[in-house]
Amino acid sequence: MKCPYCGADQDKVIESRTSNEGDVIRRRRECEKCGERFTSYERIEPRATFVIKKDGRREPYDREKIKKGLLRAVEKRPISMEKIDQVIQMIEKKLPYNNENEVSTDQIGLLVMEELEKLDPVAYVRFASVYREFKTVNEFVEEIKTLIKVK
Repeated sequence: MKCPYCGADQDKVIESRTSNEGDVIRRRRECEKCGERFTSYERIEPRATFVIKKDGRREPYDREKIKKGLLRAVEKRPISMEKIDQVIQMIEKKLPYNNENEVSTDQIGLLVMEELEKLDPVAYVRFASVYREFKTVNEFVEEIKTLIKVK
C-alpha cells in the first residue's frame, strides 16, 4: 500500500477489522518511512462491469457515482459517511444483472430511491426530484404527498 503522505510503499498493518456485516475489511496502517497513519478498505468488487445509460451507451460501473449522488441528496442532513457506505453496499447487493453483467441506470436509480426512502425522507425527495426529472412544482408536491401517505 502506498503512503498517501510520503509515497513510500512500506507500511505495517496496526489493526484490521471487518465492518458492514463482514463485507468490508478496514485496515489501520502506519508508514514505516514517515510514521504517518492512514486507513485502507478492502471490499469485494460488484459483479456488474457495465452500466447501461439512458441513451444506450455502456460505461464501467463506478461506485463513486452512486456515492456522489447520495452525498448530494443527504447534504446538510444528519447522516454519517459510514451510513452512506452501508447504503451503497445494500444497493450493490440488490443490483439485478443480465447475462452480460450489465445493469441499467434506471435499476440503480430505483434502488437508490428505495434505500433513501428508508434512510431519510428529505434526501429521498431531493434524489427523486433529480432522478425523475420533475418539471413542475406540482410533480414535486405529488411525490411528497405519496411519501406522506406511505408513512
